[in-house]
Amino acid sequence: MVDVALDQIKALAATADESTRHSIMASLQKLAYSLELPDETVHRYGCLPLQTTIIEVGFNLGLFKLLVKSAGPLTVDEVAQKTGAEVLLAGRLLRYLASIGAVDEDSKRQYAANALTKNLADKVAEPGIRHYLYTCVPQYLAIPEYLKKNGYKSPTDELHTVFQDAYKTDKHAYAWFGDNPANLVYFNDFMALRRESDLSWLSVYPVEAATKGWHAEAPVYVNIGGSIGHQCAQFKAVHPNVPGRVILQDLPHSIAQALPTPGVENMVHNFWNPQPVHGAKFYFMRGVLHNHPDLKVQTLLELTKAAMTADSVLLIDEMILPETGVNVDTTSMDLTMLAAFASGERTEAQWRRLIEAAGLKLIKTYVYNGGSYESVMDVRLP
Repeated sequence: MVDVALDQIKALAATADESTRHSIMASLQKLAYSLELPDETVHRYGCLPLQTTIIEVGFNLGLFKLLVKSAGPLTVDEVAQKTGAEVLLAGRLLRYLASIGAVDEDSKRQYAANALTKNLADKVAEPGIRHYLYTCVPQYLAIPEYLKKNGYKSPTDELHTVFQDAYKTDKHAYAWFGDNPANLVYFNDFMALRRESDLSWLSVYPVEAATKGWHAEAPVYVNIGGSIGHQCAQFKAVHPNVPGRVILQDLPHSIAQALPTPGVENMVHNFWNPQPVHGAKFYFMRGVLHNHPDLKVQTLLELTKAAMTADSVLLIDEMILPETGVNVDTTSMDLTMLAAFASGERTEAQWRRLIEAAGLKLIKTYVYNGGSYESVMDVRLP
């Protein structure tokens, strides 16, 4: 009976869209958790950090890529020989990874790749999990004491939030990245790789129509806070014939590592200073505003507004939370933003209030990834 029910769920998931897929996963997890005894709940929550650290050990050994590339299951002895790990340790690690679903235990002392193993062998996995493990987890551990100290209020000052307590620093998180290049590499690589190119604002926004007749010498696309330029490179790749200058803007440590994309101008710019590029068609911010509390967001919107003309469009690429039923990936991101930047993810009503407070108007929202609420907002002068 259980097998029949599982087969039906698998059949439904095979044809599900992103929203339905997330709903299926949430329902199955809720069912599984409802069957737990108290001791099992304690072990699940208490040992969550162990899962992340052992996954990192797997990365260091090349374990997941090894299993994915293998034509069939590998014995513990074979894994030990190929990774250089002690046989006893390799067996214990594989046994644990099988217990958390990261690999399959095919038979006694034989292990094989499954869907999660393939996910962990994907190019986004290592930088992503290392970003969480080495940059975010120390902040998570500091949250309880921080909230106790501040009277359980949401932080509003990005220089006095959980991040500063966790790292014993008075620097903003992004300034701290400049002094910690390994963490910066994990972050940049994760941000660049975490979404496939077809899950992009470029798949839903009418760029060609909006830029028809645009002048070749005029700025067409300014990526504000664009890190090392993956969004600029994608814009050029998808729309190579759109006329106009494509400009990447970020702080010196990011521009120093910028991609050498033909046709992209790399410009050092602190976005808290007046925007130096006036009259661009698109001013684009992806995941920038969610890094800042409301008053700072309003300031940044006003600085951009001052450079806009009647033809300009400010494109804000962010998550837009539903009012209820937000998934765990997004609620986790929201609290990560609280810890790092005294900020958070926002609903459409919250975004609209901020945009209007800056003297701008939200014209239309284009959803391009419903499963994670990712959308681009078309914002213009009123």
